[in-house]
Formats: sequence, C-alpha cells, structure tokens
Amino acid sequence: RNHFDVIILDVMMPKLNGFSALKAIREVSNTPIIMLTARGDDFDRVLGLETGADDYVPKPCSLREIVARIRAIQRRISATADQAMDGKQLRVGDLRLELGSQSVFRADELVSLTATEFRVLECLVQSAGDVVSKDDIARPALGRRILPYDRSVDAHIVQLRKKLGPLPNGLQRIKTIRARGYLYVVT
Repeated sequence: RNHFDVIILDVMMPKLNGFSALKAIREVSNTPIIMLTARGDDFDRVLGLETGADDYVPKPCSLREIVARIRAIQRRISATADQAMDGKQLRVGDLRLELGSQSVFRADELVSLTATEFRVLECLVQSAGDVVSKDDIARPALGRRILPYDRSVDAHIVQLRKKLGPLPNGLQRIKTIRARGYLYVVT
C-alpha cells in the first residue's frame, strides 16, 4: 500500500517465500526489486529475474555492492524521470512506449512490464530493425556490463516475448541474432 523507491527481498522468508512475494508485488507495483539471497545458483537467479526482479544478488555480498546497485537503479529511474518531462513516445508497428509513465501498449492494450523489462524494451525499440548487443542493453537497462555466463538480459527477453506476444503477422517481435544480440523486428 505504501510507495517505496526500491525493495530488497530475501527468497527464504519464514511464512511466504520471496518468489511468491515478488509475484504478488509485481501484480500491483513496478517498484524496482533486488533479490538478496543465499540461493545464488543460476536456476534461482533466472527464476528471480523471470518472475520480475530487477536485480539478483547472492549472499554473501558486501554492503558497498548493495548500495552501488541501489544507486544504479536510482540513476536509471532518475534518467527516466528526466525523459518524462518530454512526454516522449516511441512507436514501432502496433507497439507504443510512453517514456514518461513507463507504459507500454500493444494495439492500444496496456502491457504490464517491470521497470527493467521496460528499459530493455526501450533499448530494442530505439534501435528497431538493428541488432543491439547484450552489453548495449545491459548498460542502460541493468546499470552494469554483462559478465561471462550472465543470462540476465536473456531472462528479461524471454519475459518480454511472453508478455508482448508475436507481431500481428505472426512473426516473433524480438529475434535472437546468434553471437551478436537481439533485434526488434520492423515489418
């Protein structure tokens, strides 16, 4: 019911596990969420990101790292707020992104995205028809570079494909260009 700038959520809570809490929060809020947990294997990280987390930090970690990640999220939110002043929209085919409100519409129907999913989609739509590398997506959308074996951008792309569905002609909206990155298809 309250407004929060960032939520730090543990997976292993006593009464409700973090993934269930994350899912419930995502139904009502786009507040950035950082998962902080001892469960740091790839499966849990991908599950957290696919469920709607904006970042996933395995324990043990330093307090400085958590603070740096929070600041990175705040910078991205601040940059988006600056763009909001423009009332700017991006359009590609039946897709419309309203940068000010971070709203996405497919054929004039609102599509609910997390803050990170919105930023990933914004990177792709700004370069629609061109290949965008994972690192060029990660820097503005996640606030960091891609590390070896890092699948976080891939996890967000999977969620975007599910939420946006195919293009009206049945083609996939976001194509994987092997060893290069992703492309938002322009028809």
